[in-house]
Amino acid sequence: MGIFGRKSDTTETTTATAPAAAVNPDLAALTGEYTIDPAHSTIGFVARHAMVTNIKGGFLDFSGSLHLDGTDPARSTASIDVTMDSIDTGSADRDGHLKSADFFKTEEFPTMEFRSTKAEALGGDDYRITGDLTILGTTKPLTIDLEFNGSAKDPFGNERVGFEGKAEILRSDWGLTWNAALETGGVLVSDKIKLVFDISAIRNAG
Repeated sequence: MGIFGRKSDTTETTTATAPAAAVNPDLAALTGEYTIDPAHSTIGFVARHAMVTNIKGGFLDFSGSLHLDGTDPARSTASIDVTMDSIDTGSADRDGHLKSADFFKTEEFPTMEFRSTKAEALGGDDYRITGDLTILGTTKPLTIDLEFNGSAKDPFGNERVGFEGKAEILRSDWGLTWNAALETGGVLVSDKIKLVFDISAIRNAG
């Protein structure tokens, strides 16, 4: 079962009179508006440090919404807003540097935003969603590979859907260019950043 719908397979035997595929009733039942639950979701990143190790971090304050359309999955959308000052890498000094003018300039650019523009199915529960990511006032396209983890009703009666996602970006595309050269060659912080998402969203009442 999937959210964003599978692309129809086209063969030479397909005709204009072929009947439309029936809507999966399980998929149609998920149609609605959802709010991301930050207490059970993660928006994180991984950066290479000094060419030898990975540093992991994330954001503690974010909000978002999903519109899932089971009868026309291509119309499903996602929207996320991240408070940049909530960055957390486990080191107060490093977090302070990331918030500074060398990196995210959080006082001038307090939020990072993602707005989806397209969704497509890759087969099974694997999907790809494309959208606009805005950092430091610069908007560039971002493609996220997603796995749909299913839906469930929790003990409190909330109807939930879950996704895991990953993407890779070059931070320099958004103007994040600060670095320091190493005596042994290379640089202190990688340009390539891995993004990771683990999203739980609750269906809105009504």
